[in-house]
Amino acid sequence: MMAKNRRQSLSGKVMVVLEYGLVLLGSFFIAIGFNLFLLPNDVASGGVIGISTILNALFDWQPSFVQWSINIPLFFLGTFILGKNFGLKTLVGTIFVPLFVALTSTLAPATPNPLLGAIFGGMAAGLGIGTVFKGKGSTGGIDLAAQILHKFVPLPFGICIALFDGVIVLTSMFVFSIEQGLYALIGLFITSRTVDLVQVGLNTSKNIMIITERVDEVRQALLNEIDRGVTVWHAEGGYTKQNRKIIMCVVTQSEFSRTTQFIKSIDPSAFIVVMNASEVIGEGFSKS
Repeated sequence: MMAKNRRQSLSGKVMVVLEYGLVLLGSFFIAIGFNLFLLPNDVASGGVIGISTILNALFDWQPSFVQWSINIPLFFLGTFILGKNFGLKTLVGTIFVPLFVALTSTLAPATPNPLLGAIFGGMAAGLGIGTVFKGKGSTGGIDLAAQILHKFVPLPFGICIALFDGVIVLTSMFVFSIEQGLYALIGLFITSRTVDLVQVGLNTSKNIMIITERVDEVRQALLNEIDRGVTVWHAEGGYTKQNRKIIMCVVTQSEFSRTTQFIKSIDPSAFIVVMNASEVIGEGFSKS
């Protein structure tokens, strides 16, 4: 028992180290994307890095100092107002993103093309933010500001973030040009998509809902031929008000065509609804 506890303790410590490593690695990716692509092309694609891009153009203020001056007070203000312990990893992200921005500020821009800057800068920022999230951390900044606003204003949290980012992008249109603001929107969109990609990966599964008169045969085919688990729901027909059974089964992309063929071979009149499942956690799929 003691040996098992020691192994669990060691495993927990290794996991914590890996999580901090992911937060630092993600912070580095964000800084690289900022200095190589976003800042040289005046692409202020939301967030604190977008604010620092605008202030650098207006007053020649160092972006890293601008980011520290916004992130650190927001971290402590969020802790005070929201009454939360955001954790050491959030503080690490809050501090190390500007630090890496300062350390990589002498790197030569990768491209003078603002469209390429928006695309690849957005990808790098999204990769960094997604990696930080994988490490169960946060870079603070606008997310904390949005949480504070959400506490006092009856708006969904996602809308609060969109409002802040929208103001930053709109400001960039006045400071730079409408075209630069549109590039910023492109960068913002690519960042959000890349974060999703890092979080859930490329493997999109299919959630299949089947309404059939031959429930037992379809269920057995899914269990034995496709080798996937099923769930049977009891429902009521909206028009007939008759009791019906709905079969739910999640399959991988490669199994999808074979699955629908099996279902149709058993019951050609089966009603099938297919939905994308971005991430599936459990036996036969991802473990975490």
